[in-house]
Amino acid sequence: MNAEFQVRGISTGIIRPGDDIVSVLIAALSRTNDAIIEGDIIIIAESALATAEGRLINLGEVTPSIKAVALADEFGMDPREVEVVIRESDTIVGGISGFLLCMKNGTLLPNAGVDASNAPPGHLVPLPHDPDASADRIRKEIFTRCNVHTGVIVADSRTHAMRVGCSGVAIGCAGMPSIIDDRGRSDLFGRKLLVTKRALADNIATAAELVMGEADECTPVAIVRGLGIPLSEEVGVEEIAAEECLFMGTLRNISKKENE
Repeated sequence: MNAEFQVRGISTGIIRPGDDIVSVLIAALSRTNDAIIEGDIIIIAESALATAEGRLINLGEVTPSIKAVALADEFGMDPREVEVVIRESDTIVGGISGFLLCMKNGTLLPNAGVDASNAPPGHLVPLPHDPDASADRIRKEIFTRCNVHTGVIVADSRTHAMRVGCSGVAIGCAGMPSIIDDRGRSDLFGRKLLVTKRALADNIATAAELVMGEADECTPVAIVRGLGIPLSEEVGVEEIAAEECLFMGTLRNISKKENE
C-alpha cells in the first residue's frame, strides 16, 4: 500500500431528495477539470446519501409513543425525535442527557445515527437504509459511466468510549476490503500477531473527515487517491459479535453478575 496519497474534498452544493449522487459527483469534478480515475476511493457522507435516497423525516408528521414520551422526559429530548430513534434502533441500551445509546445493525451508536445536523429545519435524517448496498450501487454506476474501478465508502462520524470529539467510521463499503488482517505477521521483535486487524475503511473515513467537515462546508464527498488498495467485488463492512467485543462483552458480564 502506497504511503503517499491524497485526500481531496469535493464541494457539491446542497444535496436534495432524489439527487443522483454519481451525477452530482461527476458534475462537481468537471467544474475543476478533474474526473474519477482508476483506483480512486470515493467517500460519501451518510447524511448526504440518506437525503438523496429520500430518507428525510418531517418531525411535524411524527406522533410520539408512550415509550418515546417517557424516554424523552428521562433524557431531556424532543419526544418526536425519540420516537424516530426508537423506530431506527434495534435496541436502546441507555443514554445521557440529550442522547440515547442504541444498537443498530450490530453497531453501538448514539441516537441510532438519527441526526438533525445538515437536515432542513424541522427534519431529521436517519442513516441510509442499507449503506453496503448503496456503496455497491454507486460503485457499479461509476464503472458503467466512467469505466473505472473504484472503492466506495459510506462514512459517518462517531464518538468513541472515553474520548472527546468525533472521528470517521465506515458504515458501508464496496469494491475493497474494510479490514486488513495482520494476524500471523511478526512485530519488531519477531512475535507473531495474534488478534490485530486494521480498520482500513474506518481509517480512510477518518482521513476524509478532515476535508469533508461537520458543519456548513457543503463537502459531502471526498476522494482518496494513490493508496494502491487492491480493488475487488467485495461488499460489506466486517462486523463483530457483541460477545466478542471487549467493551460490550465486559458490560454484559458486569450486568450478568449484578443480576445473579
